[in-house]
Amino acid sequence: MPEKEPASRTAPPSDCDRQLAKIAVAQPLGPLIAPGECGAPDAVLLQSVILSDASKVAIAPPATLRCTMATEVANWVRDDVAPAAAKKLGSPLRGLENLGSYECRGRDRVRGATLSEHGRANALDVRSFKLANGELLVLADRKVSQDFREAVRSSACARFSTVLGPGSDPDHAEHVHVDLAQRRNNYKMCEWDILEPLAQDDAGQAGTAPLPADDVPLPVPRPVMANLGRRLR
Repeated sequence: MPEKEPASRTAPPSDCDRQLAKIAVAQPLGPLIAPGECGAPDAVLLQSVILSDASKVAIAPPATLRCTMATEVANWVRDDVAPAAAKKLGSPLRGLENLGSYECRGRDRVRGATLSEHGRANALDVRSFKLANGELLVLADRKVSQDFREAVRSSACARFSTVLGPGSDPDHAEHVHVDLAQRRNNYKMCEWDILEPLAQDDAGQAGTAPLPADDVPLPVPRPVMANLGRRLR
């Protein structure tokens, strides 16, 4: 659906903006005005998260979120994901790959469907994290440390109302969706299967194994050519 520009990009910072500024680099956008129920009263452009040692985790590309959602994402990265990366992988966290933030649309981009939390600037799609040593941690990749993926899932499910990742449905097979949807009785949804790493052979090829000597396949026989004599004339 067509969207209007934010009402003001120079709006004075809110209390949430001021609190967020202590743990993240974010540009206040003011209210987002869009058709129907889309939009947000207090949006920001989240550019990076400031860790406890003053280093930064870049959000690439920067995410447009309502301030409360941006604050929860920043706290998740600071207090949960970054310590898990340092402890389990031995390298500081330096990046988060954003696949989607604010977008005025229905769920799963189905026309006429219930409004997605993305339309309220209340959701973020995360594909991967990047470490200081250059390693890219794709959350749907079974080769990434299982302990790390389990730690990320556990912390996300504790913080957010909705977590949808691989195993939840085909639309989330390649990334993880988190949001702060409000539901009756504070009901939460956590659907993300952490698959075990694939078996590897001596050559490091996932999902394959060397064949026993007696099971080496023979070449396929060539077809008999009944008219070979005529073709050689």
